[in-house]
Order: sequence, then C-alpha cells, then structure tokens
Amino acid sequence: MGDLVHALVDFIRLHAEWTGPIIFLVAFGESFAFVSLLVPGTAIMVAAGALVHDGTVPVIPLLVGGIAGATLCDGISYWLGLRFGHLVPGMWPFRTRPELLANGHRFFERHGGKSVFIGRFFGPVRAVIPLIAGMMEMPAGRFWLANILSGLIWAPILLVPGIAATALWQFLESEEGWIPYALTGTFLVAAACAWVVWTYRRKG
Repeated sequence: MGDLVHALVDFIRLHAEWTGPIIFLVAFGESFAFVSLLVPGTAIMVAAGALVHDGTVPVIPLLVGGIAGATLCDGISYWLGLRFGHLVPGMWPFRTRPELLANGHRFFERHGGKSVFIGRFFGPVRAVIPLIAGMMEMPAGRFWLANILSGLIWAPILLVPGIAATALWQFLESEEGWIPYALTGTFLVAAACAWVVWTYRRKG
C-alpha cells in the first residue's frame, strides 16, 4: 500500500494536469465497497494535499476530484443496493467477510437516514452505508441530500491536513528562534488539556 501511495503522489507531483482525474478515481475507490479495501485513498488524498502549499498542485482540481468521486461513487452504490441488493451478500468481499454488511446494517438501524451523512466520516462503514441505504430503500431525495452535503465536507477535511502541515513546517523552517514559541504553544495546549480533565473529574 505504501508503494502505491508514493507512486501516485510522485506522479501527481510530476504531472499536475492529471490531479483532478487521479483524485476522482482515488476518492471513488475509497468510497466503493467492492474495492475500498484495496485503495489507500485517505493516505493518498492527505499526501496530495501537502503538494498544494508550494504551488506544485492546484487546489481546485483536488477538491473537485475528491468531492465528485466520492459523491458519484455513493450514488452508484445506492443504485446497486436498490436494484441488486438481494445479490450483494453473495458477492466479494461480503461473501468472505459478512461482518462488513452486518456492521453497516447496525449502523443504519441506529442512525436512520442520517447514516449516509454520518457514515461518510467513519472508515469502517463508509463504503457500505450507501449500499445499505439502497437495500433499505431509503428515499432518493433524502439520500442525495445527505450524499452531496457529506461529500462537500469530507474531501476538504482530508486535503486540509496536508496543506496545513506543509505550511506550518515551511513557516517554522523560515523563522529563526521558533523553538521557544513551539515549546510555549505545547505547554499551553498541555495546560488546557490538564484543566479540562481536572474540571471534568471535579464535576464527576
């Protein structure tokens, strides 16, 4: 998996014009139940985001590719669940790993129509929830609303960490005497965490 991540990110670095189509396919594969186990989509998108800050890769194709790939994929999965839901348990990977569908069903029963939106952000069920939604005959309007809204949020969430981390690292490298500031920030964060824990225990 690591070799695939490095190979794709290196290709994007050298061929920025292919950024959109590649991220589209990566987001599609990450969200498609039948191939998601084979595609390290999250790692690729985070790493690709790190190429934005120095101008190697434009941000718009990254965002458009990620949002479009994830949204279209979930729409196809929903349709497959509607039309062929009775065949899904006998197909790979569910034939050998029935717990994937079982976990998806439990998640859907627990959260109802909100599952399509919430499930986008939970790796273990992300790829199966749209399929389950189709199998459970969720109304199309509700599905597409949750699908589009979650896609608009999910892709930026994956891309922003790489962009931010690269920007921060370059800032620290360019600034002299940054260590005291970093130590002060670490101390303040640790103090804030300690205060939250102490307050919680006191109230408990």
